[in-house]
Amino acid sequence: MESCKEVWDEFFKRYYWEQILGLANQYPDTKSLWIEFGNLERFDMELARELLDFPDGVIRHATESLRGLDLPADTEITEAHVRIEHLPELTPIRDIRSTNINKLIAVTGLIRKATEVRPKVTNAAFKCARCGDITYLKQEEYVFDEPFECGNDACGRKGPFKLMPGESDFIDFQKIRIQDSPDEVRPGEQPQTLDASVVEDITGQVSPGDRVVIVGILRSYQRVTQQGKSTAFDLILETVSIEAEEKGFEEIEVTKEDEQKIKELSTDPDIYTKLIGSVAPSIYGYSEVKEAMTLQLFGGLPVANPDGLKIRGDIHVLLVGDPGVAKSQCLRYSRRLSPRGVFTSGKGSSAAGLTATAVKDNEFGGGRWTLEAGALVLADMGLACVDELDKMEVGDRSAMHEAMEQQTVTINKAGIHTTLKARCSVLGAANPKYGRFDKYDPVGKQINLPPTLLSRFDLIFIIRDEPNTAQDTAVSAHIFNTHIAGELALRRKYVKNSGITEEQVTEAMSTIKPVFDVEFLRKYIAYARRTSYPLIQPEARKMLNDFYLSLRKLGEDPDTPLPVTARQLEALIRCAQASARTRLSSQTTIEDARRVIRIVTVSLNQVIRDPQTGNLDSDLINTGMGKSQRDRLRIILEAVRSLQGGNGNSVPEDLLTQTLEKEGLKKEYILDAIAKLKTAGDLIEVSNNRFRVV
Repeated sequence: MESCKEVWDEFFKRYYWEQILGLANQYPDTKSLWIEFGNLERFDMELARELLDFPDGVIRHATESLRGLDLPADTEITEAHVRIEHLPELTPIRDIRSTNINKLIAVTGLIRKATEVRPKVTNAAFKCARCGDITYLKQEEYVFDEPFECGNDACGRKGPFKLMPGESDFIDFQKIRIQDSPDEVRPGEQPQTLDASVVEDITGQVSPGDRVVIVGILRSYQRVTQQGKSTAFDLILETVSIEAEEKGFEEIEVTKEDEQKIKELSTDPDIYTKLIGSVAPSIYGYSEVKEAMTLQLFGGLPVANPDGLKIRGDIHVLLVGDPGVAKSQCLRYSRRLSPRGVFTSGKGSSAAGLTATAVKDNEFGGGRWTLEAGALVLADMGLACVDELDKMEVGDRSAMHEAMEQQTVTINKAGIHTTLKARCSVLGAANPKYGRFDKYDPVGKQINLPPTLLSRFDLIFIIRDEPNTAQDTAVSAHIFNTHIAGELALRRKYVKNSGITEEQVTEAMSTIKPVFDVEFLRKYIAYARRTSYPLIQPEARKMLNDFYLSLRKLGEDPDTPLPVTARQLEALIRCAQASARTRLSSQTTIEDARRVIRIVTVSLNQVIRDPQTGNLDSDLINTGMGKSQRDRLRIILEAVRSLQGGNGNSVPEDLLTQTLEKEGLKKEYILDAIAKLKTAGDLIEVSNNRFRVV
């Protein structure tokens, strides 16, 4: 055996003597010495291998050596721990097998649940009720053990015994549950989970939603059912060290060859077009939508102000469209490109499933309340794709407000008050309320989303399914080409002597093949987000500022609506930064500004242009009602007041409609406004189709 106290003494003095002196100065506030596995390999390869295969004995020797070192000034570190980190291999949870039991492994995943930190007894003191003698019993297993008989030879009775907490030894204990990262789970596969026990000074350092690497010893314990002990065993990871991963895009490994290729491509004049062509190439058209999805993947720069307030850099995009226009396909493709992509459907998601919740779990938490992370928390530092937003319950949908703007999720339930991180972009999709989109109605009214939520999206695109001979012909040809390519590939694979060559399949696939495959594009995006932090050039800043001010100026007249708000300016800046990142630029240029102004103009024209007046009106999104609608409501209220006279008589609907039609209002607008005034409580229906102002 390579491991012994003397060998570890030499290792510590050669590699970690300064760190040990620092630990001694900070003891007992700090109790852990963190050991790089690579240093151990350089010192003794056989000792490193022995640590992986027989961790119990090796870590015991290391701990005894650390606690027994001769330190200056008579300092003792009798409760110090050795923490091993950065093992050479990471074991996915789904790949854990029985051969890993009692071995030292490193597991990566995200925290799904976490209990509170609570004391756990390690050496229990029991007092004999008959003779009063105290018996000490170490608690090794996960089930509490009591002494079989009194330790006093003169007594020797088999109880009863009383636990003496004041005489017992306790340590801090926490239980966490980790699961495979969503982007690593194969289609149709359920994420695997693993419970881990955390003790002493490394408890309470992580929260649900955090990505972690846990180094620990895999233990097994027997399942006990109502029928007795089972032959099936459960697994738990006895944590040696735990490390939270803050940067989501650091998870993707970019080799030197990849880095060289990325830098070469970034100078290509057509790199922006090629990136867009790599986003959902099997879906025809939607150039502005794909541009927005590309910018969203690269993202803007988060800003931390001196006063502590933060401005998000993530870009939120909403797709609103008729059924069958491939919105869900766009979401699923975008999720594949993000290293921390999470896909969820509004129809099957509750508020807790989207954000986070506190749950009472008898099996996992022993009946205590535990925190459980939802989709937006799990997508921290990544992308959350939320389909069918319009199908969500009103209460569930409101949970997204804080996560989208503040990028946090606050939990106040069952005495638990905490804030979880949800630093992710949101790509949403919604259908019109009545099946198909009506270009004469405001967006908010048709997709049944509150204005407070709609206003948080930086870019909103309307995708209409309108007959157009040229467009339909191109779409039809594209769909047929896609199917033909798939048919050729399947026939070549499964039919013997099909006569179909690889060249034929390759040629057929060329029309739908992305410029960059998914894996390389993920690396390109990750590298750009790691290394590119562009500054806005004065010319680009002036162009964006002039565009914003020109829009604001349209609303200076009291009779015209407010075109845009400051949120649109922030969206312009974020998108311009993302555009510069696509070519790994250190500066946001005037070309980026032009590109973003074009995309934002398309979005604004689709979403906040009042169908009645043709003016841009941000209130259509921010309040759900444009200025022309408010004016119409005011006209109708004045008409009712005028017709009811001083006596407050009720006004028939027919008379009100005839009067307003003479003033140029259409009947459908009048009826719609009456319904709004009734809902708001400004108009009372006294009897059938007779109204009076409140």
